[in-house]
Amino acid sequence: MTEKWMLLDQSKLDPAVNMAVDEKLMDWHRAGLIPPVLRFYGWTPAGLSVGYFQRTEGKIDREAVASHGFRLVRRPTGGQAVLHDDELTYSFVISEEHQGVPKTIKEAHKLISEALLVGLKNLDIDASFALLDEKKQASGTAICFEEPSWYEITLNGRKVIGSAQARHDGILLQHGSIPLHMNAVELFDLFVFENDRVKERMLRAFGGKAAGIFDLIGREIPIEEMKEAFQRGFAEVFEVSFETLTLTDAQWDAIHTLAEQKFRRESYLFSR
Repeated sequence: MTEKWMLLDQSKLDPAVNMAVDEKLMDWHRAGLIPPVLRFYGWTPAGLSVGYFQRTEGKIDREAVASHGFRLVRRPTGGQAVLHDDELTYSFVISEEHQGVPKTIKEAHKLISEALLVGLKNLDIDASFALLDEKKQASGTAICFEEPSWYEITLNGRKVIGSAQARHDGILLQHGSIPLHMNAVELFDLFVFENDRVKERMLRAFGGKAAGIFDLIGREIPIEEMKEAFQRGFAEVFEVSFETLTLTDAQWDAIHTLAEQKFRRESYLFSR
């Protein structure tokens, strides 16, 4: 019998609420209340998420974030900062002990990326893995899409899906940003640079490293069609089927409480 997982299909939510949903899904799965979950969502207002271990002081221009009307939030996963604006976001929650989950972070990332690649193929988008030269030095930037990581997804040589993974108390969480259009000028406004010349040089270089999917394929795809394609990708790679997850009022109360007590608190947001 095919294993049944849950699909949580959501619209645009506040950045702090988005991170609280992902954390509560981990809690509920750990407690055995729900099976593995694939989630799709968006952001309102747009959010700049920083990685769990990422420094904000001297890296993020807080005034610029506010002046653009964005909100800063700290993710439970690692990596560098991501601007979540015109994009589709996914998250995936599953036990580390599940038979379908590789033991290493890199191999688990590869498997999830395979599901994403199948989803893109379902949309007639011929993307590929980013395979890196381990001897190459990282750029040191605070911007996630500046460089691809192992098994992240590129199209025409540019990074188009950025993902991050964390494992907490036996549960794996991976979530990722799938930009539809990318405004690099707006993105670079949100970071602190040594001087304007450095900023301009990095901005010019960035154009060849990352892009929104719609910008590269020259057409737009309905979001619901994209979600369905990625869902089929996960179903094929993990050999499962999906049922719709509807959150209860009590679950929403728990989510909003966590958002207020953790993800909106400056003591957590600027803890590094």
